[in-house]
Amino acid sequence: MRFLATISGDVDPLIAFAFLDAFIELLQDYFGVVSVATLKDNFDIVYQLLEETRDLSGYPLTTSPNLLSDTVLSPSLISKLLASVSPATPGVPSMRQGGYSFSSNVASGAFTSLIPWRKAVVGHNHNEILFDVVKEMRGIVGKNGTTSVSSVFGKIESNSKVFGTPDLTLTFMNPNKWTCHNALSFVPPEGRFVLADYQYKPLQSVLVSNVPIPLSLKANMDMGEFGGTFALTLTSRLIKVMEDLELKFYLGEDATSAQCTLSNAGSSVGSVESADGSWSFNSRTKTLQWEILKMQSLGSWILRGSRTSKIKAPRPAHAFQICFKIPSYSFSSLKVNQLRLSSETYKMCKGVRMRRKGSIEWRW
Repeated sequence: MRFLATISGDVDPLIAFAFLDAFIELLQDYFGVVSVATLKDNFDIVYQLLEETRDLSGYPLTTSPNLLSDTVLSPSLISKLLASVSPATPGVPSMRQGGYSFSSNVASGAFTSLIPWRKAVVGHNHNEILFDVVKEMRGIVGKNGTTSVSSVFGKIESNSKVFGTPDLTLTFMNPNKWTCHNALSFVPPEGRFVLADYQYKPLQSVLVSNVPIPLSLKANMDMGEFGGTFALTLTSRLIKVMEDLELKFYLGEDATSAQCTLSNAGSSVGSVESADGSWSFNSRTKTLQWEILKMQSLGSWILRGSRTSKIKAPRPAHAFQICFKIPSYSFSSLKVNQLRLSSETYKMCKGVRMRRKGSIEWRW
């Protein structure tokens, strides 16, 4: 499924891309899974969203989910409303009226806030705000084992349930990692939102600009007729434990099967799966998948096997896709220091959780 935006005149194309990205996020908030069937079944809601997110001239106007939820009801809310009242009740949508006609008090609080991204009246039994600082490493390693490029991208995901209009200041522990006051000052919207996206780069004094890759892969590949053999060795470079490591290898569209054995530090641990890891071959996607639930510090894991193909000269992918998670490790030194509340007198519960993951393309 593709999304298309028509533009009249010479305008910045980033405006169209940004609007499409924001509108797709709105559809995901309203429907969960965005598909052709979902859009057809809820076309009336999609049409209302298009009307509310653009002005009369077609320019982007309001893309905040908190404001749009006051004027455009979600499918679940419409179903509850139809089930709780009779069709004779004033303001209830009736199919005989040719569409929806809600009473004016449904949207009485819409667009009444002085802050566009936050509702005017918000109340909770408990005031709390939670932060997930997600750091993701993305890198490419060449077939000679050297890192071509590696970067760390961060995202601060938040979930806010606070009363009134709080003015929050989030400070960080690293003065050399922030430019001015090492702080973010903001008034949070209601519910889930992304506070900030950032990219980490090593200090300018460091000669190597790439972030170190926390593992290494040695691949011995033997290309033969109607298949071949391989031996893959994964080694951790950390003293921390890596979790949910997954290596994927596309064997080619004509691949038929694969047989593998796993070993750890030179001892065989099973032909299909063990406590240290498992492997599988997906005949539909023609992909070999190797999973290691926990990779201990400075350890090595080996996958040896063979593959078969329908054609004499098979063409597998010349790169492995590796994903992993590291619970207690930081690719950068950026850490949250404290969260200060002003403009409100109540006490607020707050929490910060750090999540690290990586995605590496390793070529051979």
